[in-house]
Amino acid sequence: MNTTPSGRGPWLAGLDPGRSKCGLVLVDAMAQRVRQAAILSPEATLAWLEHWQQQGLQAVVVGNGTGSKPWVQQAHRLALTLHVAAEHGTTLAARQRYWELFPPRGWRRLVPEGMRLPGRDLDDLAAQLLVERHLGQPLQRPEEAVLRTWPAP
Repeated sequence: MNTTPSGRGPWLAGLDPGRSKCGLVLVDAMAQRVRQAAILSPEATLAWLEHWQQQGLQAVVVGNGTGSKPWVQQAHRLALTLHVAAEHGTTLAARQRYWELFPPRGWRRLVPEGMRLPGRDLDDLAAQLLVERHLGQPLQRPEEAVLRTWPAP
């Protein structure tokens, strides 16, 4: 799968920063679609942002929560336009979005939503929600925008 911006654009990255892992999405803002989604180490996240910036990435939407300050500095170093979005409530919203995208099957449907535990981390969905807050509209997330754990480019 191609992991570089190409096609329509403009391209935005969404970043849910953390100390040990980060949620990262690549978004085609014109098409209102998530093209790539990943949960990565901070080092791999930075490498992908640098790679995408060379390919035409125009801006980064970063959450203002834990660990965001170093990412704000990195975005300035990369000369990327930076948009800071409020992270308040993204964890619960990401859990809700997970169940919208991946509805439970079988007997798990009977478990109340508040008691269900997703089968994976949700940092990529939190990053998507940050971009949606910035754009003021929901994004499509096709199946080909699957969760990836990419190596650095």
